[in-house]
Amino acid sequence: MTWVIVLVKEIDAAKQRLAPALAPEERRRLALANAERAVRAALAAGPTLVVAGGEEAAAVARRLGAEVVVEAAPGGQNQAARTGIEAVRARGAGAALLLSSDLPLVTAEALETVIGAAAPGGPAAVAAAAAGRGGTNALYLRPPDVIGLHFGDDSLARFEHDARERGVPLTVLSLPELALDLDEPGDLQALERLRSRAG
Repeated sequence: MTWVIVLVKEIDAAKQRLAPALAPEERRRLALANAERAVRAALAAGPTLVVAGGEEAAAVARRLGAEVVVEAAPGGQNQAARTGIEAVRARGAGAALLLSSDLPLVTAEALETVIGAAAPGGPAAVAAAAAGRGGTNALYLRPPDVIGLHFGDDSLARFEHDARERGVPLTVLSLPELALDLDEPGDLQALERLRSRAG
């Protein structure tokens, strides 16, 4: 069974790099909307665990029906991912899909595409590439600890290197629904351009 693990920072701590473009309350609303969108997509794709950086993020996840682990002392995305993997392995997960919570276009169908792209049988990994930064916005692992955790700058190259070293087939996908993450003011402009084209 594949569990989806959504990594959600505490709401007040999220989106700090958007401060030049958005007021604090706007950042809060955006973080809440992104978290809810990610959790809803995850729940539609499979059993879902949210690793929450605080109680407000946890409350969003519980309200939507996800299982929740609240970090006692948030220490970044890799630590949160490790916490989530340990929790779903205890629940019997044979695979895990790690998902960032700041993806404004995420859909359940995109998550199902990632899960379905894994090489059949045996260990496998699938990475959904972030647009333009060499990052990774979603990562499928079978089993959940098949490669190490390398989220951060240029994470995609590090995941690819780790998979090669371990002999694990890794598929890289470029999916519009998972490529854009809202980290910097330019990302908001990119989102507006995409919405203008779609509209």
